[in-house]
Amino acid sequence: MNTIMRKSVLGIAGLAFAGGVAAGPMTDTAHTSAPSVDATAVAVAVQADKPSVDKATLIPHGVQGAQSHVDLSDEQVANVKAIIAATKKAGMDERAAVVSIATALQESKLENLGHLGDRNDHDSQGLFQQRPSSGWGTVEQITDPEYSTTAFLKGLKQVDGWQDMPLTKAAQTVQVSAYPDHYAQWEQQAADLVAEHWNS
Repeated sequence: MNTIMRKSVLGIAGLAFAGGVAAGPMTDTAHTSAPSVDATAVAVAVQADKPSVDKATLIPHGVQGAQSHVDLSDEQVANVKAIIAATKKAGMDERAAVVSIATALQESKLENLGHLGDRNDHDSQGLFQQRPSSGWGTVEQITDPEYSTTAFLKGLKQVDGWQDMPLTKAAQTVQVSAYPDHYAQWEQQAADLVAEHWNS
C-alpha cells in the first residue's frame, strides 16, 4: 500500500513539476510583453523632453540674410554645451540658447579667447568678447563659459520683448557691437546646435 501511495504521490508531483515547466514559458511570455509597454512609455517620455525643433520656436522670424557656418572642434562643441547648460540653469528656453550661441559664434567662433594682444578689441575676452573695463566681470570670470553665458543672459533678460525681436537686434542690444547686423548670419547654425544638444 505504501509503495502504491508513494508512486501516486510521486506521479502527482511529477505532473505538477511538468505543469510548472509547461507554464514557465507562458509566464515568461507574459513578462516579456510587459516591457514593450514600458519601453513605449519611456519613448514617449523621452520624446516629450526633446526640444522643439519647430522653426517657430528656434527661429521665430526666419533667418535674415546669408547664413554662415563653421565646422566645430570638440572644444567648441563643449562650449556649446556649456552655453546650453547655463541657459537651462538660468531658467531660460531654447530661443535664449539660440541667441546666446549665435552671439558667441559671431564674437569668438565659440572659442574661449584670452587676450589677443594687438589683435584684441580693447580688453575683450571669452566666448562673448566681454570687457572687464565695461563691468562684465574679471578676466577669470568672463573666460569661464558658465559665468560669461550667465552674464550675457542677465543682459538679455533686461531687454524688454527680446523674445519677439529678430536675433540680431536682441544680441546687439546686449552686446552694443560696432557691427550690429553680423549676428544674423549665425542663426541657422545656432538653432541646429540647440536642436542637437539641448538634451545631451
